[in-house]
Amino acid sequence: MPPRFVENGSIAIRGLDPASEAPYRSRIIFATYAARESELNNACILAQSLRDWGGTHADSSVRVYMPGAEVEASTDALRALDALGVTVKTVPEVEEKAAWYHYAQKVEAAARAEADLTTSGELLAWVDDDTVFLQDPEEFELPEGVQLGYRPAMHRNIALRYDDPIDAFWGRVFTSLDVGHADLFPMTTPADGETIRPWINAGCLVVRPERGLLRAWAAFWRVLYRDPELKRLCETDLKQRIFLHQAALTCAVLKHLAPDERRELSPSINYPVFFKEMFGGKHDFDDLTGVVTLRHESCFRDPAPDWEQRLKGPADRIDWIRNHIANRSG
Repeated sequence: MPPRFVENGSIAIRGLDPASEAPYRSRIIFATYAARESELNNACILAQSLRDWGGTHADSSVRVYMPGAEVEASTDALRALDALGVTVKTVPEVEEKAAWYHYAQKVEAAARAEADLTTSGELLAWVDDDTVFLQDPEEFELPEGVQLGYRPAMHRNIALRYDDPIDAFWGRVFTSLDVGHADLFPMTTPADGETIRPWINAGCLVVRPERGLLRAWAAFWRVLYRDPELKRLCETDLKQRIFLHQAALTCAVLKHLAPDERRELSPSINYPVFFKEMFGGKHDFDDLTGVVTLRHESCFRDPAPDWEQRLKGPADRIDWIRNHIANRSG
């Protein structure tokens, strides 16, 4: 019998629609990429959180994509994933030109995850390995006609303010991918409230696989990392080298989808706990009230001694974080 959880004050069977008592089948496949042992351990936490707090999506299919070379060195994590009903798939190594940049294989894994679902009719939630679910991600159920649910990048980083002139890096990116001024729109960064040109967060994307956005991302990415002029620019700017993949994603969204086909998800999605303490910013991220998915990045590797006192929100979620993340990090 499936596990039970309390919903609206009554007992409901996970995976059943309480109104009809008919089996509920989630339309979403959840997937992530993990390249090393620590990321596989994060993927275990991700899957466990979905099983514990995902509501109608708690029994959804979860997939982890990883380099084939890592499989034999990760048996404990793989056993844990298997116990959680997670499917592990491997992806081939990327070419040398791509490997010089950061996150190259993650882009190709996202395209592979999308290609695996093109005929299934299901949505794909592509999330980073440090994602934790604290509530049912109902917002991931995209309305008809919407092809992408996304969040803005947390802060400006290498993006341009909306009124800034186009610099050499972005000029080359936009020219290479045929992005014009008419494609751009203002976006607000969650951490600082800055108005910037589009800068899409690569850590949380909900797509309709048949539309092909993640494969377009990979195609745009290949154009950029093979460009000698962009390589020269990235050799002098580490942040550009790190985030070139996210520039490719942003341009793929701008060129591949019409404005009414994309939807910015609410701030309760991809909530970056303690982001200000780790990376700076004007806004605090220390209240889990209403948060659906959070990102913990590295904040629990060496957490502040008083993190529990500073973190606000439901006590059961904070207890879960202590037991499943903070006490296992290091």
